[in-house]
Amino acid sequence: MISSSCLARTLIPAMAFLSCLRPESWDPCTEVVPNITYQCMEVNLYNIPENLPSSTENLDLSFNFLRHLGSHNFSKFPELRVLDLSRCGIQVIEDDTYQGLNQLSTLILTGNPVQHLDLRTFSGLSSLQKLVAVEINLNSLEDLPIGHLKTLKELNVAHNFIHSFKLPEYFCNLSNLEYMDLSNNQIHNIYHKDLQVLYQIPFHNLSLDLSLNKIDFIEPGAFKDIKLQKLVLRSNFDSMDVMKTCIQSLAGLEVYELVLGEFKNERQLNEFDKSALEGLCNLTIENFRIAFFDEFSLDDIGVFHCLENVSAVSLLNLYVNHLERIPKEFRWQSLELIDCDLEQFPTLTLSSLKRFIFTANEVSNTFGELDLQSLEFLDLSKNGLSFRSCCSSRDFGTVRLKHLDLSFNEVISMSSNFVDMEQLEHLDFQYSTLKRANAFSVFLSLTKLRYLDLSYTNTHVTFDGFFHGLFSLEVLKMPGNSFQGNSLPNILTNLGNLTFLDLSNCQLETIDPTALNPLGKLQVLNMSYNKLLSLDLFPYENLSSLQVVDVSFNRIVTLQIQERYHLPNKLTLLNVTQNDFACACEHQTSLQWIKDQRQLLVDVEQMLCATPAGMKGLPVLSFRNTTCQMSKTIISVSVLMVIMVSLVVVLVYKFYFHLMLLAGCKRYGRGECTYDAFVIYSSHDEDWVRNELVKNLEEGVPPFRLCLHYRDFIPGVAISANIIQEGFHKSRKVIVVVSKNFIQSRWCIFEYEIAQTWQFLSTCSGIIFVILQKVEKSLLRQQVELYRLLNRNTYLEWEDNALGQHIFWRRLRKALLAGKPQNPEGTPDADMQPEATSAM
Repeated sequence: MISSSCLARTLIPAMAFLSCLRPESWDPCTEVVPNITYQCMEVNLYNIPENLPSSTENLDLSFNFLRHLGSHNFSKFPELRVLDLSRCGIQVIEDDTYQGLNQLSTLILTGNPVQHLDLRTFSGLSSLQKLVAVEINLNSLEDLPIGHLKTLKELNVAHNFIHSFKLPEYFCNLSNLEYMDLSNNQIHNIYHKDLQVLYQIPFHNLSLDLSLNKIDFIEPGAFKDIKLQKLVLRSNFDSMDVMKTCIQSLAGLEVYELVLGEFKNERQLNEFDKSALEGLCNLTIENFRIAFFDEFSLDDIGVFHCLENVSAVSLLNLYVNHLERIPKEFRWQSLELIDCDLEQFPTLTLSSLKRFIFTANEVSNTFGELDLQSLEFLDLSKNGLSFRSCCSSRDFGTVRLKHLDLSFNEVISMSSNFVDMEQLEHLDFQYSTLKRANAFSVFLSLTKLRYLDLSYTNTHVTFDGFFHGLFSLEVLKMPGNSFQGNSLPNILTNLGNLTFLDLSNCQLETIDPTALNPLGKLQVLNMSYNKLLSLDLFPYENLSSLQVVDVSFNRIVTLQIQERYHLPNKLTLLNVTQNDFACACEHQTSLQWIKDQRQLLVDVEQMLCATPAGMKGLPVLSFRNTTCQMSKTIISVSVLMVIMVSLVVVLVYKFYFHLMLLAGCKRYGRGECTYDAFVIYSSHDEDWVRNELVKNLEEGVPPFRLCLHYRDFIPGVAISANIIQEGFHKSRKVIVVVSKNFIQSRWCIFEYEIAQTWQFLSTCSGIIFVILQKVEKSLLRQQVELYRLLNRNTYLEWEDNALGQHIFWRRLRKALLAGKPQNPEGTPDADMQPEATSAM
């Protein structure tokens, strides 16, 4: 058994070592912005990390186990501005916990079961503007010690157990408070005395959210003469009678925006009674919003008779039948219908309406004309509408339109170039199908247009004047469309004021070098998701305002880097990720530029090589130029070796037979010759050779032994080998029978060329030229060397007369006797017996 003392000596060092391995010492936090923002969410922390820099401004510690916050717990982070402590199981917050956090503007305590809040819990937060105390077991606003937070603008105490709407006296100190969320608490009654603070210190910009409190009673006059920025009452009443009574009790309230209704998943009322809104006649309202009533109907316009003088009305998720019944005398300037169930597109004649939003509604897919003379803002997006004719002032009943959104609809047929719509500044067609948009200068009259979105409209640009007239355009979005020949032509000449250009996913393969030249004010250029094979940065040099360029997800193999060019001074981001970079030495200039500009490039570490196979998947930054220097040396040596080997091969190939002849000369140089002469002649002259040459030389006195190919060459051996081995190597002399046929024969010329080499290599050899017939000089000059030799050397010429032939044979025998070995009797060596041969 181990003694207790030994066990202690073993465990104590082990425990000390394990204590050093506590989670907070493992650097579990993620550095989002160096030295500024750290995310430590859900990393099993039990204490505040001590290894974070004092310059930290944003710190997320949510979903950890910080059950107890001690005094001055965050004093090491004096620059902290945002602190998130959501769901950390915090039960105790000591006094002066946040001392030293003079810069903190946002504190989030959501979901902590706090047992008690002392008066000094929030001391030291002299700049706090937003406090989120959602779900912290708060029973009363009196229990929240925030009276000294004079800078507080937003207070969120939703999802607690607050049972009274009474605003404590300390609210008089919160003169900057703009928004208070009391939703989902347990407030049932609201009395006049609960709002006394609002009478003492008017909060003209205060917004109150009382949603999801089951309100049973509001004391009449409780809100009289109170001014609010916004009041939200959603899913508060369990019957229409209670709702009607409570709205009547709001009499005297002056509110800029009033929101009534329910939440989609928190329905309290099954039907809507139009009389419920009668109490609104006693309120002063600028904007009215109502949402999520199943049986809401406008069949009886009396529902809105108390809202005749409001400025804006918003109807969300309602059943609206006939909207056109709204009287013309209503003074509404803004109307929103979002996700409402209408039988048909509304026909409105409100002369005062300036802003109309009609989106995500269920109507028939045919657009109906409007008559809204004052309309300036029109949003008809997400309705699935079809426009048979677009666009002119007649379609919308106004010439004042500045904002037009027709996105996410069906087919829009362009039949006019926005006649009488010269005031238009914003135009959105995204994800609607445009027809005939490329047939003429659609936008010619829109000289004031600043924003144009044609994203994914199935537009194929073939017309050079497509963008004519858009002199004021600042934002152009064209993703998901295409250009003729998959090339961006020089069609942006009128867009000198453009600051944002999106040409992503346009199947672009090339870009005209001058296409971007007119865009001197361009700041953002997006050409991602195209098919560009290379990126030439030179055209961007003149874009002095350019800040961001995105060419990611293309097929770029290399960047074309030209000498003596400079990137725009304001360029801060260049994204070339997800491309097919070739990490080869031929592109080393481009690869080196990437290394030099890594601060400019987005996610440069994620830029990977696609080729060659050995570099595939590796970071571009891993490419080394030293490899190229070694490769250049290796390549140079290899090329030199290849050239030398090739030269040798060519020489060997060209002079192969000459080399064979040289080898044979060394082999047979000291031996005796079998033949007196090897005869080179054309097959067309074979009769003369047999009948004259052979008969006179071999049968004469003394007899000579001739090597003739038809008789002495060995069957089964290559002709060239027979010529060299049997002809030249075993003969003392060579007789060349020159004729027209000889000069025109490739074999004869070959044998003659070999004979020249043979004569050079063999000291006792000689060539005897026999001119069988006269050869024209023009024909003879085709063989330059033969022509020169005949001019420089004595040759024999065959004559047809007896005297000439007598002299011919005497001279030929004399030439053949020169150098011929003699036997003791003075006759040729009788031992030189011919080898057995057969005619070829």
